[in-house]
Amino acid sequence: MPKTIAVTGGKGGTGKSTISALLAIGLSKEYRVLLADADADCPNLHIILKAKRKLLSEVKQTIPKWDFSKCIKCGKCSQVCKENAIVFVKGKYPIFVKEQCVGCNACRIVCPTKAIGKAEQKIGSLYFSEISSNLHLISSEMLITYEETGPIVNALKKEVSKLEDKYDFIIIDTAAGTHCNVISALLGVDFALAVTEPTPLGAHDLSLILSLTKKLNIPAFVLLNKANMAKSKAEEIRSIAAQFSAEIVSEIPYDKKIFEAYSSANLEKIPESLYKPLIDFIKKK
Repeated sequence: MPKTIAVTGGKGGTGKSTISALLAIGLSKEYRVLLADADADCPNLHIILKAKRKLLSEVKQTIPKWDFSKCIKCGKCSQVCKENAIVFVKGKYPIFVKEQCVGCNACRIVCPTKAIGKAEQKIGSLYFSEISSNLHLISSEMLITYEETGPIVNALKKEVSKLEDKYDFIIIDTAAGTHCNVISALLGVDFALAVTEPTPLGAHDLSLILSLTKKLNIPAFVLLNKANMAKSKAEEIRSIAAQFSAEIVSEIPYDKKIFEAYSSANLEKIPESLYKPLIDFIKKK
């Protein structure tokens, strides 16, 4: 079985995608690596890795379809809809906002007259890219106007599970935050790597993501990116990591070379010495 690592972190912009890509590049020099972009709202690994994407599959979802000849206008479907995808006005037929629906089927279950059947809608796509002989990428991407990316991430994870026997390492780059899409990406991983930065929001959101991994019973480690930006905040990050017994496994300084390499999609220009301690740690785990 491959080792599965989620690269995550509460705050956006801390460098999760860059770290995911560098980790994948470094490991692929010796091992077979599958990199999964689970940030379906804003996938970017194919951009920074200059990958040519091929459509792997469309992600579709079951949605309700009403037979108004059977509907008694009771409004129960609206009452159980946690996503507010069904609008009900007394005496009127339900109004369905399909962009809000997550396909939970609660409305179908509760309907007393079986007036709600099934339909289907496209909510996103999955793409496959071959970066090198040892490094492959699967990207998830949400369809514009769709609201919830959790089901798309679930589809991505299913695709990853089909391919996992071909790889030694699977690296999952999650979205920012601690919402359902991040939880979906984290479930089933061997451990999480929380990427943070020495800023007030970086410290705040590190606490959130470490609280989440603790609740999910997922071992978590911390990577402090841009570590030399603010000494006092770096100390706060170390304090938070200690509170959660999360080891800081690597500290990467803010370096103009990283910025230039990222902005030009030439990650190979980043000195390997900056992230080699992280590669060595992952290999030992």
